[in-house]
Amino acid sequence: MTRFRWLFRSLLPAALCGATTLAHAAGFAFIEVPADKDGPALRGAVWSPCSAPPGRIDLSPLVLQGTRDCPLTGQGLPLIVMSHGTGGSALGHHDTAATLADAGYVVAAISHPGDNFQDLSRQGHLSAFATRPVDMKRLTDYMLGAWHRHAQLDASKVGLFGFSRGGYTGLVTIGAVPDWTLRQDLCPPESSRPLCGEIRRKELPAPPARDARIRAAVIVDPLSVFDAKGLGQVGIPVQLWASALGGDGVTPQSVETVRQGLPSAPDWHVAANAGHFAFLAPCPPALVEAMPAICRDAAGFDRVAFHQVFNAQVLAFFQRHIVSARAP
Repeated sequence: MTRFRWLFRSLLPAALCGATTLAHAAGFAFIEVPADKDGPALRGAVWSPCSAPPGRIDLSPLVLQGTRDCPLTGQGLPLIVMSHGTGGSALGHHDTAATLADAGYVVAAISHPGDNFQDLSRQGHLSAFATRPVDMKRLTDYMLGAWHRHAQLDASKVGLFGFSRGGYTGLVTIGAVPDWTLRQDLCPPESSRPLCGEIRRKELPAPPARDARIRAAVIVDPLSVFDAKGLGQVGIPVQLWASALGGDGVTPQSVETVRQGLPSAPDWHVAANAGHFAFLAPCPPALVEAMPAICRDAAGFDRVAFHQVFNAQVLAFFQRHIVSARAP
């Protein structure tokens, strides 16, 4: 615990230095991206800089600290779009989003249709992997276009955060090409999962085009079906995180393959003694009881202390490669 606190104190001032806007609490609002020819409506949330003192936002079983519908101040604000893991939601990384918003970023996340905690209808199909990067493009389009505060954003300062399947989503969004034959451990011969049958029958979706608006990406414990060839077109800075223990189809070896395959060395981090779900926001007691599999960590691992360090590292990375970097 002492080491985490020391590292947090040393990282956070550097991460905040030069931030576009320093605020006291994250503003919070729900959003809906309208349905269009590329997919159904996308429901999610936006965190933004806010000068009001924080309040309690009760979204049972989650409790957030922030201000509902806080007026957005400032111009030229950077944007981060977030992609959650399978069966997750737009709120799964709310503490990371709030940290970024407090430092002057606007952060937008959606719940991926057919692969979220309320709707798992496409979780076991390759179609969920095909539409996820499209969802992120639609979210970015909306935030930079139809969102009522879009004029206050800087379209040249866009980043992406993706966890687990969201890490897969992020890699595809920035140019990676998946190879579904690489991970035979995910689809043993006896598997009856629909996506395994689709892979065997070579019913593989074509990856969408890279979204060139993304300037930097934080990829967290990604579900990987990538090798060096598939990663060869990734040309932006990447911060890559791995859990030491893995889980939910993610292994330390598969994330190491991403590390080795990226054309440029990523900003690399391994979370010691952490399982896959340690990257999700710390759980309140009610959620611990309801979902122990994603809320309980290995003995001796302090998720709250880890997230102080994790969030500061994510912020520092985006500061270097989005806020402080020169426009291309």
